[in-house]
Amino acid sequence: MLLRAALATVLLAGALSGAPAHAAPADVPARAELGSRAATAGTRWITDERGRVLVLQGLNMVYKIAPYAPDEVGFGRDDAQFLARNGFTTVRLGLIWKAVEPEPGQYDDAYLARIRRTARILADAGIWTLLDFHQDMYHERFQGEGAPDWAVQDDGLPAQPQLGFSSNYFGMPALMRAFDHFWANDPGPGGVGLQDRYAAAWAHVADFFRGAPRILGVDLFNEPWPGSTWQQCANPAGCPVFDAQLEAFTQRVIDAIRAVDPRTPIFYEPHVLFNNGSRTHVTPEGAGLGFSFHDYCLTAEAGGEGSGQAACDAFDDLVFDNADAHAADTHDAPLLTEFGATTDRTTLTAMVDRAAAHRVGWQYWAYCGCDDPTTTGPGATQALVLDPSRPPRGDNVDRAKLRAIAVPHPQVVAGVPTAYSFDRDTHVFAASWSTRRAGGGGFGAGSRTVLSMPRLVYGDTYRVAVSGGRVVSEPGARTLVVAQRRGADRVRVVVRPG
Repeated sequence: MLLRAALATVLLAGALSGAPAHAAPADVPARAELGSRAATAGTRWITDERGRVLVLQGLNMVYKIAPYAPDEVGFGRDDAQFLARNGFTTVRLGLIWKAVEPEPGQYDDAYLARIRRTARILADAGIWTLLDFHQDMYHERFQGEGAPDWAVQDDGLPAQPQLGFSSNYFGMPALMRAFDHFWANDPGPGGVGLQDRYAAAWAHVADFFRGAPRILGVDLFNEPWPGSTWQQCANPAGCPVFDAQLEAFTQRVIDAIRAVDPRTPIFYEPHVLFNNGSRTHVTPEGAGLGFSFHDYCLTAEAGGEGSGQAACDAFDDLVFDNADAHAADTHDAPLLTEFGATTDRTTLTAMVDRAAAHRVGWQYWAYCGCDDPTTTGPGATQALVLDPSRPPRGDNVDRAKLRAIAVPHPQVVAGVPTAYSFDRDTHVFAASWSTRRAGGGGFGAGSRTVLSMPRLVYGDTYRVAVSGGRVVSEPGARTLVVAQRRGADRVRVVVRPG
C-alpha cells in the first residue's frame, strides 16, 4: 500500500482485412480459451500451457481481519462472475501467515481449504489466482497484520507511538526491531529461525495447492520493509546491503517451495520503497520466477481529481523503468501486483495506460474495503465493490472506478505482444503481436488469441479490422477471438465502436 508522501522529495531528487460489426448479447468469456496452467520460462512473459502469453488484468482480494478468509465477508461466485464479465482474469488472493501457522510448525489446513475453495470458484470463472502471503506492519501489535504472535520479537519495546498505517513504519522502533529480527533469521520457538519457519509454511501451502487449476503463482512476501535501516533504501539507487538480506530470504523460500513443487511460478518482491522509485538489487536463482512490484503515486490523495499528476507521472515512470530494467537483467516476468487505493480517476487511467505501454499485467488494489486496517483513507477509497456480501451491481459498485480500469486488452496472445492501447476519447482499441513463441519457435495457422471487449466500453456493438488473422468469435462477444492466418508473422487488430 501507499507510503508516506514524505518520501517524495528524497526519491524524486535522484532520479487489414475487414470483419463485420459485432452485435448481440455476450456471455462470460469462454473458459476453454483462457488456459489452465501458467508458467514463466526464462522470458519476461507469463504463459499458459500452450505457450501463449497471458496479459493479466485484475484485482486484489485480501481480508486482513480474523479469520483472514475472503469468504468470511461474502466474496464468492457472484463476485468471480462479475470480474469475468468485465474482462478481468486474475485475482491476487491473500493468505495471512498467522492463520496458516497459528503455532510453530502447526498448519491450519481448514483455513487453507477455505482459501482453496475461493481459488476454485475463481478458476471456474476463468480467473487466475496469485496466492499472496500478505502482511502490512508485520503484526496486529503494531496496528498491522501478518505474522503469528509467536514470530514477534521486538526486544520488549513498547508498541508506541501508534500512528497507524503507514506512519508506524517510520516512527515505531518496536516494529522496526521485529523486522530486523526477521531479516536476520533469528531463532524463534524451538530454536528454529523465523525465516526457516516462514519458508516451511510456504512449502506446506505450495504442496496443499499443487494441482489446483489456474493458480498463476505464489507471491512470497508482501511489501518487504527494511526495518531500522530503511533510510538507506530511500534513494533512487536503492540499498544493496539490505537487498543482500532480502535476496537470501527470497532464495530460502524459493528453495523450500521448489522441494515440493517444481512448476508453479514464484513471484518475489523488492523492498517496499521500490514502489516509490528506489531500485532493487534482489536477483534470486531458479526456474519459473516472476517479479511482483507495486506502484503508488505519492501525491494521489493530496487533492482533487488529477491533483499532482505531473509529479505522479515522474514517479510512476521511474517505477516502471526500474521494473523493465530488472526484467531485462533477470528475465523474470514482471507483474504489477498493486496500484490504486484511490478514487482519483486520472491516477487510475494513467496507471492502466502506462502498464499497457509497458506491456505489463496488473492487479488493482482492491476489490473491497472490507474494514481494511492498513490502507490509506476509508475503505470506499480503495474499493471497486463496496460490500462483497451483497450482489456486485447498482450502487454497490464504484462505476467510475470500473470505467477507469475495465478497458479492452489482450487476454491470451498466440505470440508475443508488440503493442496494445486504448484511446479513451475515441474508444478505438489497437493491438498487434508477433506470431513467434515467447520461449522460441512460432505459432501456426489457426492459433487463437483472445481479447477483452468490455460492454462498459462498446455496449452491444463494435467493428473489427484484422490483418494476419480472422475473427472466429460470435458477434457481440465480450471476448473477441482471432485465429491466425497461414503464413502470418504478425497480426494486428483494430476495434472501433459500432
